[in-house]
Formats: sequence, structure tokens, C-alpha cells
Amino acid sequence: MKNVLIAPSVLSADFSCLKSELDSIASADYIHYDVMDGHFVPNISFGPEIFSYCKKSSDLPIDVHLMVTNPSEIAPLFLQRGADIVTFHYEAEVHSHRLIHLIKDSGAKAGISLCPGTPVSVLENLIDDLDLVLIMTVNPGFGGQKFITHSIEKLYALKELCRKHDVSPLIEVDGGVSADNAGKVVAAGANMLVAGSAVFGQTDRAKTIEAIRLAGEPALIIQA
Repeated sequence: MKNVLIAPSVLSADFSCLKSELDSIASADYIHYDVMDGHFVPNISFGPEIFSYCKKSSDLPIDVHLMVTNPSEIAPLFLQRGADIVTFHYEAEVHSHRLIHLIKDSGAKAGISLCPGTPVSVLENLIDDLDLVLIMTVNPGFGGQKFITHSIEKLYALKELCRKHDVSPLIEVDGGVSADNAGKVVAAGANMLVAGSAVFGQTDRAKTIEAIRLAGEPALIIQA
């Protein structure tokens, strides 16, 4: 991993001008696409049709984050439309291994997300099969929340688990990420940062993306 990957969350975009919003984040590495069902989380976001619009309107790969109670049923809707990464919540899926391999067999990368209250230890028997682990640093469901500071300890624990298993999945952080804390989360092990309001709340999105990236990259030396 040579640089910090930035994935702006379109949950914070202005959907009245979505194409121009997507164009404004062209310097990012991924689009982060949150799917919320109103059950697993209280909010409702958007589904496969808007995903298809994003896919045809941007050259960026799309990182789909399923915050739903039935991820094994929802994942295929995005896989068949070309999702590059599909991440589901550990808390929502009984048959995690099965879903991981369904995602991989479809040609996408497979990720698992952990809510703030879920310990990293639950991944002991899954980490070898994962392409990505997403650590929620806010309670999932709404954008613009404050970063939960004890998440830093969780990232260190995840880094140790990866070392134990000699694996190197992408370690993604979602929630309250900005240039102010990017260095801390990268030093703790993260290499992919989701930023919603921190990016879309600014006029110059390219400058903001670069600021977050530059704030995090010096900490890659600490990771090594």
C-alpha cells in the first residue's frame, strides 16, 4: 500500500445534481455507496438503480456498504450491476463465509463491517478470506456524526489480528473522518478512508480529498 485511499460517501452528496457531484470527486480512489434499509439502521438511502447511474457516470470503482438486515439477498443486486467491493455487516449475517465467497465468485472484493460495539475478535475465523475490513467509527445510519475516539484502539487490534494471520486486507474507516484525524487512523492501521460531509461539505472537493490524503500518508511510515 503506497498511499492512502480516499472514498467519498455519496450519502452526503446533493442528489439534485448528482452527475456534477460525482465529477467533483474524480480525484478520489473509490465512491463509497451506502445502502440502508430502515431496519438494520434507522435511515433509508438508495438502491441498485441509483448505483447503476453512479456506475455509468463515473470512472471510479464503487465500494458498496450494505447496512441491511438481509445482505445475502441484497448483495446480488449490486454484484450484477458491477460493484467493485461489497461489504456487509457481521452483525447482520449468520452465514458470513457463504456470503464472502458469493461476492468473490462474482468477481468483486468482499468486505465485512463492524459496528462500534463489535470487537475485532469476531473476525478470527474470517480474516483469512477477507479483502477488506470496515471499522465503523460512528454508529451507522447517518452522515455527519462525530468520530468515536476509542475506535483507534480497535484499529490497532485489527492490525495485530492481520499480522497474526499474515494477511493484508484493506482496512477502511467510516465515520467522522477528516484531515484533522486522518493521521491518527492511518497510524493505527487504516489505509482507506471514507469521508462524506468532510468532502461534500466543501466547495473545492479535489483540494479537500488531497488534504485528507496528505494528512494520512505520513503515518504510513508508522504502519510499516
